[in-house]
Amino acid sequence: MYEPLDAALVPRFAGVPSFFRLPFLNDPTLVDVALVGVPFDGGTTNRAGTRHGPREIRNQSSLMRRINANGVSPYDSLRVADLGDAPINPINLLDALAKIEAFFKPIAAAGAVPITAGGDHLITLPILRGIASHPVGLIHFDAHSDTNDKYFGDNPYTHGSPFRRAVEENLLDPKRAVQIGIRGSYYHESDLDFARATGFRIITMEEFCTRSPADVISEVREIIGTHPTYISFDIDSLDPSIAVGTGTPEIGGFTAREAQTMVRKLRGLNIIGADVVEVSPPFDPSGLTALAGATMMFELLCTITAKAK
Repeated sequence: MYEPLDAALVPRFAGVPSFFRLPFLNDPTLVDVALVGVPFDGGTTNRAGTRHGPREIRNQSSLMRRINANGVSPYDSLRVADLGDAPINPINLLDALAKIEAFFKPIAAAGAVPITAGGDHLITLPILRGIASHPVGLIHFDAHSDTNDKYFGDNPYTHGSPFRRAVEENLLDPKRAVQIGIRGSYYHESDLDFARATGFRIITMEEFCTRSPADVISEVREIIGTHPTYISFDIDSLDPSIAVGTGTPEIGGFTAREAQTMVRKLRGLNIIGADVVEVSPPFDPSGLTALAGATMMFELLCTITAKAK
């Protein structure tokens, strides 16, 4: 097993920053869970900056300790390490998508579960191309459905379209896809038509507010079942009072506690991968948004660990 540096021996501000102060490795066969960064924001349509997300999430992840509040200690049962960043091309979107996909294929082939720090939400598409051998389920925390079609003429690849493309490419089973926290204004009345027509279960923020997190996740578990499932956590699902450092903030989002509660209640599911995306450090010099991202990565790790036990 690999252990994080002990903050009682090496101060959190010292040493080379890695996810949770774990070792850097380059061989996915040596780990059960691969922590990965994808510093890419070529799919961003307005406020860029998420290319800097993985580096700052690594910095803030030094504040995570070994055991979460529910008593889950991931490093006792799983080999977890930082496998570095996927290679990207910041000036060629299609080449970047191909490089990201190629990076994740050997991780999946080794049987490791990737937990990824983005990067904008388009990165989920090449990750799924790399790890999904057949259509998988989706648990998606977000303010936005990200099932739009084309932007700026005929461009099909943006951070607003990854899940539409994933359904079209037979990477996702839309009848086992749940989106939680959808809110805010729309471009058109038809914005959610594709998701609804193909079978996504959309739990808007308005509906969420009439229910409890436990009730929502109970429904999620019924929909997802025991089949392979991917979790995607967009930091803008959190209210911008908690996570201001993101490209498309929407007021009226989850509290951090609500998000933690929901992720923790996903224990035992067949999770093949997860990501935390859309952390944009330039919009939050305090580092609080990146801390929220690091915390959600740790909670996802603990959720996957619980499955393994």
